[in-house]
Amino acid sequence: MKLTIYSFSNKQPDWVISGTNDYLKRFTKDFSVELIDLKPESRKTGKAIEALLKQEAERFISTFQKRTPKALLVVLDEKGQNWTTTELAQFLFQKTQDAPQIAFLIGSADGIDSSLKQKADLLLRLSSMTLPHGLAKILLIEQLYRAVSQINNTPYHREG
Repeated sequence: MKLTIYSFSNKQPDWVISGTNDYLKRFTKDFSVELIDLKPESRKTGKAIEALLKQEAERFISTFQKRTPKALLVVLDEKGQNWTTTELAQFLFQKTQDAPQIAFLIGSADGIDSSLKQKADLLLRLSSMTLPHGLAKILLIEQLYRAVSQINNTPYHREG
């Protein structure tokens, strides 16, 4: 199964790049992960946040349709499903049976346009706390790795 993480972010600090790369190299062939960073709209234009989010949504849809048109779309949202790692693993395992790809979307600093939330196959919550963008990316990749480890019955994930 191919997992793709779309992320609206500006240049990230070295610790984010190092952390994401560390987890990315751990995945095996049965679950590959690709990161696609999209540039957020400039907040300096004076446009309303809603207009900027709409522009980001249009750019995401265009990229999504070119790169991952058959993927299920999981949008990270503070009001999404609040799953445990085991529930995430069960979701991934179930989807390996009928979906070739799953795409995850991390929005920009101001969030995600409501049209993308409506298009999503799933809204997923990473935390009830506000996280910096880079930390959210690392946390998502780590949880995907942990879930895949659970599916593959490898010792990284320990319950209890």
